[in-house]
Amino acid sequence: MELSTALPLSTAHKPDTMPSFKIILLYLGWGLLWAVVQTLVLFQFGLSGWPVVVDALLTNALWLGSGFVMATTLRYYQPEPKQIFNLLTWSAALAICMMWLYQLGVDWLLEQHTEYLAFVHQSYPVRVAFAWLMILFIVLQNWLWYYTKEKRQAEERKTATEKMAREAELFTLRQQLQPHFLFNSLNSISALVRTKPDLAKQMVQQLSDFLRGTLRKDGQMLIPLADELHHLQIYLEIEKVRFGHRLQTQVNCPEECKDLQLPYLMLQPIVENAIKFGLYDTLGDTLITITAHCEDGLLVVSTENPFEASLLSPKQGTGFGLDSVRRRLYLLFGRQDLVSTQQLEGRFITTVKIPQAL
Repeated sequence: MELSTALPLSTAHKPDTMPSFKIILLYLGWGLLWAVVQTLVLFQFGLSGWPVVVDALLTNALWLGSGFVMATTLRYYQPEPKQIFNLLTWSAALAICMMWLYQLGVDWLLEQHTEYLAFVHQSYPVRVAFAWLMILFIVLQNWLWYYTKEKRQAEERKTATEKMAREAELFTLRQQLQPHFLFNSLNSISALVRTKPDLAKQMVQQLSDFLRGTLRKDGQMLIPLADELHHLQIYLEIEKVRFGHRLQTQVNCPEECKDLQLPYLMLQPIVENAIKFGLYDTLGDTLITITAHCEDGLLVVSTENPFEASLLSPKQGTGFGLDSVRRRLYLLFGRQDLVSTQQLEGRFITTVKIPQAL
């Protein structure tokens, strides 16, 4: 009898796509199968004839009907695990109702077969217990399936919600980068308009090229390192207009790394941070070095700038750049160890690691 519910359960998870009559046909098919099994078992005890067939059909019809009623009920109401006692009560009450209907049915259908009815009446305690166990099995199986499905759907909703929140935060961080850089550039253009109008015009054109490139990539989460370096070069040209010969840059990137992926506008705030700490409190020329290499499935990019702790001004910004990089990488890859900084022999080194999809 247990198998009579296995196949319907496997199809019940798509109630909107599986028509109800197909589920009913499945129940009927398995019910007929187990009616045949019950008939053969009774034949082994020396019982035969029409009463055995009627008994088997009626018993299995009531079992399947009870199971179908409970399965349908549990589609709309699933008690919590602490309310499991309710399922025991429901199944017991359903078994009693089923046996009452069975008694009415068998007495009416087999009223001429007194010997078989005597056998049926003697077997009532066993039939009630067996009916309760079978209905309980159907109820628990259906409840467990629906409970597991509900938990899985709740987890999927939670994951989808967290993903949407993560994407919204990433979008906000990306949108904050452009105004942050734009305001600095506009301040520099404003300062150059009267004293060096040609440089101001050049800077406006470079800023336009830079923003146009970022808009093209706005829908992309990851871009090749070659594209990121191209945008970075435009940014550095703008900064060189601001600082003149004092700002020197060196980019070291092997060819095999240029196709590796990283979040777009990831390097610009890091280099901006390097320029801020490398030039603002110094008078001489400053060399900013950007080095990329591949390492154990990671794209590793290091940015170096001169660093004088004794000359460091406490008003050099809010630290938004590196904080945004750390946050973006954590949201994308779920790791806190992808950004590191160190001071080494008068150089400040910022290292970023970007995991690559295998």
